[in-house]
Amino acid sequence: MISIFDLGAVIGWNSMRQLITRIDDRLHRELKDRAAAEGRSVNSLVTHLLSSALASGDERASVRARAESAGIVVVPLGARRPPSRDAAIASTKGVGRRAGQALAAERAAR
Repeated sequence: MISIFDLGAVIGWNSMRQLITRIDDRLHRELKDRAAAEGRSVNSLVTHLLSSALASGDERASVRARAESAGIVVVPLGARRPPSRDAAIASTKGVGRRAGQALAAERAAR
C-alpha cells in the first residue's frame, strides 16, 4: 500500500511552494476571465504565465517591449559627469545665507 506522502512525492506535491501576492482588481478580473475562457483555474493560468515569462529569456527586452506597446517608455538621459568641486561651490554660493534668512523669517512668523 502506498502512503499519501509517497503519492505526494510521485506527483510532485512536496516540491510545491505557495506564492502570495497582491494584485489590483482589474488584473484579477482579467486573469479570472482568461482562465475561464481557457477552461482552467486561475492558479494554473498564473503558473503557466510565470513559467512562460521566465522561459522567454531576456527579461529586460520583454519589459521594454511591453512598455513600448503601452506607450510608457522612459528614455534615460545620457550619463553626465558630476560638476567639479569648485563648480559646485560656485553654483551654490549664497544659498546658505538665503536659506537661513527664510528659516528665521518663518520662525519669527510663528
